[in-house]
Amino acid sequence: MTYSLGWTVHGDGQKIAPGAVVAPEERLSWGRTIGIGMQHVVAMFGATLLVPTLTGFPVNTTLLFSGISTILFLLITRNRLPSYLGSSFAFIAPLSASQSEGISVQAGSVLVTGLVLVLVGFIVKAAGRRVLDAVMPPAVTGAIVALIGLNLAPSATANFQTQPLVAFVTLVAIIVATVGGRGMVARLGILIGVVIGWVFAAVTGNLAPDTAQTIADADWIGVPQFHTPSFHLSAILVALPVLVVLIAENVGHVKAVSEMTKRDLDDLAGDALIADGLGTAIAGGFGGSGTTTYAENIGVMAATRVYSTAAYWVAALFAIALAFIPKFGALIFTIPTGVLGGATLVLYGLIGMLGIRIWMDNKVNFNNPVNLTCAAVALVAGIGNLTLNVGSVSLEGIAWGSVGVIVVYPLARWLYERMGEGHGAKY
Repeated sequence: MTYSLGWTVHGDGQKIAPGAVVAPEERLSWGRTIGIGMQHVVAMFGATLLVPTLTGFPVNTTLLFSGISTILFLLITRNRLPSYLGSSFAFIAPLSASQSEGISVQAGSVLVTGLVLVLVGFIVKAAGRRVLDAVMPPAVTGAIVALIGLNLAPSATANFQTQPLVAFVTLVAIIVATVGGRGMVARLGILIGVVIGWVFAAVTGNLAPDTAQTIADADWIGVPQFHTPSFHLSAILVALPVLVVLIAENVGHVKAVSEMTKRDLDDLAGDALIADGLGTAIAGGFGGSGTTTYAENIGVMAATRVYSTAAYWVAALFAIALAFIPKFGALIFTIPTGVLGGATLVLYGLIGMLGIRIWMDNKVNFNNPVNLTCAAVALVAGIGNLTLNVGSVSLEGIAWGSVGVIVVYPLARWLYERMGEGHGAKY
């Protein structure tokens, strides 16, 4: 084997032997590595671009910082943990809630959330994962993730009703690609559905009248649009519950890669959180959306058996280059409301179901009144978007539901056990 640019060439650089994998510190030939890196770009593409499209952020700016954040992640985890950091769906709800206040306010909430995640990362690095398990057991984590997704349900249905036929075609295309497709077709189901919906809208005259002119007027080469963050307490408090999702996704990513590579990577959990936090904070500092590790790219690794971090460097650099093409961003913003309605009907539901999956995977016991009551209250506060003022600060359902379940759960558990009912109870 030879050593080149920090990666050992796997075998002859051309083939992978039966049962073998390309480890994070290895690579295939650069031609094959670039090809696999392009697959990672395709895998993250639809989801990463959909977040800014829904929340009003500049697409090219978000794409730029997804690439920069990925490079930061690879550096901080010392090239041991292959991952692409794309736009986090968890930010859709809080950023949509503060969209009327402008990108600067939205960016400020992203920046603060990122900095708090960095702090959590240092705590985990020092104390280990047990601190997360103590503060956010599966009953709490699942409730918060579920309410973040389900809080968006009215937005999805409103968009759907605007152009119902376009939305329906988009929805059917997504379902067919995701359920009936295999391999990359299934993983790109959202992107395929959005493209089919856009084409159907164009054919049926449901695009904005100035769509063609908007695309034509955009330059081929240009600098992404940056925004200086401003800080509003209400927007920040609504965004902070996203931390629960980011923590779960990053720790879950570490576990998934550990399983696939048959290596113990638990020592990287804190580093992963620090890296994602820094990437999110930097993105927010310039007007980009928050980032997270991407399950879509785990699928590419599983399919190719290539876990080389070199492929992720290729993906990150390509994303950064693509960010300097304004015409691409202009094209994304021509997606009509009906297409977004069809796509978000699936996406928001998937976020909600992710919370339920956390309960199922961890066998949370809902015969236990602590779990049942706390989850029930949190979900209704989130889905109903309970909005109350604390002084001059207006807090919405995500904040009340998340803070409520984090605070109430340990108190309810203490009371249940104190009254003698909970000794030996299964949680």
